Amino acid sequence: MNALSNKAKAVDRHPMTFVERLYLWNIAKGMAITLKHFFKKKATISYPEETRPFSPVFRGLQVLNRDEEGRERCTACGLCALACPAEAITMEAAERKPGEEHLYREEKYAARYEINMLRCIFCGLCEEACPKDAVYLSETFAPSNYQRKGFIYGKDVLLIPDPKTDPAGYAKAKGQH
Repeated sequence: MNALSNKAKAVDRHPMTFVERLYLWNIAKGMAITLKHFFKKKATISYPEETRPFSPVFRGLQVLNRDEEGRERCTACGLCALACPAEAITMEAAERKPGEEHLYREEKYAARYEINMLRCIFCGLCEEACPKDAVYLSETFAPSNYQRKGFIYGKDVLLIPDPKTDPAGYAKAKGQH
């Protein structure tokens, strides 16, 4: 009982002042912090009106590149599929037919080229393995989708626009907008 009375006496030795009992000082400090943050520059952006700049090492959605004449660069060598640790790339090769020289750069081309974006880990090894600079990772991220099959991108989605027929789309796909 003696210990309890000593604690009670210790509390009574320093009673709270009137200002401390009203908590005005703590409220003023809190309001000062709030006002300081109120006038700071916002960390958020108004997407889609504004877009944030990408890091120079950002690896986004894969793109199949064309040459300056609009022909596909991919020769279906399969090195990108072999380099992919997630096994997200599938391709089938085909031979170029006579009269298709304006479509394909080499005699062999990728008749089917698919990337499963649910498996892709955006490591960039496919880009590094490609000897023809046909695959590169752009500054775009994969859009959302509600079905699994919507995340399997074929050649029709991955191939950038033809520079002869759509120069603005080609420049945008290359990141030169």
